Amino acid sequence: MKAPPFIYHRPETLDDALALLAEHGDEAKVLAGGQSLIPLMALRMGRPAHVVDLGAIDGLAEITEADGAVSLGPLVRHEQANRSDVIAQHAPLVAQTMPHVAHRAIRTQGTVLGSIAHGDPAAEMPAVVIATGATLTATSSSGERTIAAAEFFEGYLDTALRSDEILTDVTFPAWPSTAVSSVVEVARRHGDYALVGVVTTLDITDDIVTDAALAYFGAASTAIRVSAAEQSLIGSSPSREAFDAAATIVAAELAPPADIHGSTAYRKHLAGVLTTRGLTAAVDSIGVPA
Repeated sequence: MKAPPFIYHRPETLDDALALLAEHGDEAKVLAGGQSLIPLMALRMGRPAHVVDLGAIDGLAEITEADGAVSLGPLVRHEQANRSDVIAQHAPLVAQTMPHVAHRAIRTQGTVLGSIAHGDPAAEMPAVVIATGATLTATSSSGERTIAAAEFFEGYLDTALRSDEILTDVTFPAWPSTAVSSVVEVARRHGDYALVGVVTTLDITDDIVTDAALAYFGAASTAIRVSAAEQSLIGSSPSREAFDAAATIVAAELAPPADIHGSTAYRKHLAGVLTTRGLTAAVDSIGVPA
């Protein structure tokens, strides 16, 4: 398959890139790593008349930390994030997620913010964003705006980004010293999109869960949290009984779409199984008996 014809732009400054988006509007798409956009174009599912490549712009591949919060720029590659000591120390859930993302070749070229901006509901990073309550910065020629994670993903491959904006930053809040986390998924092959996956975080103080996040991917039209299951965990001891109760709620509440790889009933069951598995993996990391 070949992409339809398009005009290729390679600006050298962010202002130039933003000016191109302002000029061409819905007819333009941003290219960072290209691991999502290029396949869509090859399949004729995306037909931008203009492609704006960010690759020549300096300063967009920065990973910074301030007061425990970690920010990533739009050209930070998955493998760069995977090898970052700053991320490993201050955003451990992001570090845990990186080995699950696609295959090494894709991780080497693909960008973290590109995956977020693409908004694929079967991808890991959107679930990480909503699980951690990250904040996102969208920049246009008229200025910047900050978007909360809970408001960013609006539908299948649909986000709150406007056509004249570039996602220029994602900031993960400071990681609590009492927090544990895990990422578990089931895919047909390692590196494939997950049939269902769950990103889990728990805050545990004095053997009591004080906060919880359960964010699912491959289970709805966007990454999704199941608040009723999260609330069921808060105030309880991190035990197999509590985890199974949360899993029951998840399996009842989610209604994943069916496709040739699995029915809705199968994916609902799988989401429940992975809930218990993910919660157990999270507490196993600190030796808490579940």
